[in-house]
Amino acid sequence: MCGIFAIFGNSDSSDTNYTGNGATNDHEDSMKSSKESLREMAFRCSKKQRHRGPDKTGVVHFEDDNVILVHERLRIVGVAHGDQPLQNDNGNVTLVANGEIYNFLQISDELSLFYDKKYEARSDCDVIIGLYEKYGDDLVYHMTGMFAFALYDRKNKKVFAARDPFGILSMYIGEDVYGNIWIASEMKCLAEKCSYIQNFPTGSLFSHQLGTCNKWKFEKYYKIDWIKTVPKQAVDLKIFRESLESAVRTHLQCEVKFGALLSGGVDSSLIASISSKIMREKDPNYKLQTFSVGLKDAPDFKYSRMVADFIGSDHHEVHFEVEDGIDCIPEIVYHLETYDITTIRASIPMYLLTRYIKSCGLKMVLSGEGADEILGGYLYFHNAPNPEEFHRETVSRVMNLWSSDCLRANKSTLAWGVELRVPFLDTNFVNYSMSVRPEDRMINSDNKSIEKFILREAFAENYLPDEVLWRQKEQFSDGVGYNWIDSIRSYAASHINDAQFERAKERFPFNTPLSKEGFFYREIFEKIFPNKSCIKTVQQWIPRLDWGCPADPSGRAQKVHLATKRIDG
Repeated sequence: MCGIFAIFGNSDSSDTNYTGNGATNDHEDSMKSSKESLREMAFRCSKKQRHRGPDKTGVVHFEDDNVILVHERLRIVGVAHGDQPLQNDNGNVTLVANGEIYNFLQISDELSLFYDKKYEARSDCDVIIGLYEKYGDDLVYHMTGMFAFALYDRKNKKVFAARDPFGILSMYIGEDVYGNIWIASEMKCLAEKCSYIQNFPTGSLFSHQLGTCNKWKFEKYYKIDWIKTVPKQAVDLKIFRESLESAVRTHLQCEVKFGALLSGGVDSSLIASISSKIMREKDPNYKLQTFSVGLKDAPDFKYSRMVADFIGSDHHEVHFEVEDGIDCIPEIVYHLETYDITTIRASIPMYLLTRYIKSCGLKMVLSGEGADEILGGYLYFHNAPNPEEFHRETVSRVMNLWSSDCLRANKSTLAWGVELRVPFLDTNFVNYSMSVRPEDRMINSDNKSIEKFILREAFAENYLPDEVLWRQKEQFSDGVGYNWIDSIRSYAASHINDAQFERAKERFPFNTPLSKEGFFYREIFEKIFPNKSCIKTVQQWIPRLDWGCPADPSGRAQKVHLATKRIDG
């Protein structure tokens, strides 16, 4: 993964300089000149996300067009030749991309026929340029992976940008007072200068002719039946299993050292197990590096050790103290650009763990995000009143992953320059799984009293110890240690008095905090990001109150926690 930043001159203003007195919290403010060139400002703004790509900063500046593209690179695939921005042979098409295109080898073969010569992809993302030259705006229908990119077609004075179907990678778009268009991987790059900022819509493309007054238009390219209709197809466990195995295989394309997060839950444990099996096809002695994090005696450690022994991984345990996590709260809000309670609680342990992973020399890790949304794995899904409502809630959770688990996973790891890959969110796997009838996926159907039954049943043969395979869902922020949630909630609440909280609606009319903990995070967020446009980029994660669920998102708040029994497939 990487960081992308671009400014596209969309105005008739001849003033290409920007005064350097915008409001920001960065210490380099004192070093800015009173007047900055476009290149100087772009380089400085992109620096705020340089943690995403510490290996190389690349810049392409078209002075006559008032267009600049900046790329912060983390070298994972195409290490030797894939530095960005990438351009086509005549320099008319320039690309900055963040992501991994998992079918890039097949695309390269296809483009060889198109160009009537062997297409040598400089990296996986390089094929985006070839696809654009062949298919134009329809290029997004021909690639799979996680991606967020911006492309400049200089000949036609056109901007083209797109984001993957589920928002695995973060992406923002904004506008400054001159009407120029800004795009970046992180909001902080836009917050100083843009008067309007929004999340770039997931599964959408943006095609805009520069110099026109046309209203921005996003086209939804990811349109699939299961989003609007309740599926009727019964699950085929063989297809289900092979689809996930295929997804993991594609996600192992990598030219650097990698590992896997291993919480001891069924999702991350399966990804680690499948990865080990695939890597041992070439090297029977291969040992995957796996990583767990938690307070001392956290529930997850018992099970992660069990999985590590079973799959023969080189396992690392990272312990942290409550105080270590609490110290990180302002940093987490800065990096994640959110005030959502669930996201902050869960991100701090992942943030601390990733720092350790980085120190081990790894640049990529695999993880199990996405399974709970696809298969209704959260404990509050026990309260689903019927299959139709179960399905609609899984659709809502999958299509809003960009605001919660994907945001957490992407930003808390890239804060240390480590890429996180999520095989459960492979488009083909998601499309198959979400097209399975909800009766097969839901918890309380056919006497199945445990979450993600079909996932456990599909991998019942020699993938995991039974004690892990049939373990009840433990949300990450709970599994790292029950005292973690209790402590961070208590700490945050101690900073907000009753009188302050009573005025919450008046103080924060948008996304009004429902607890003192939420109020505390919101205050930190607004101090870091005073730009009012930033506030509305945040979406909060709250269980279904209309299903009788408590407002607190912790899995331990659900009545069913530790009430279910082991069910043999």
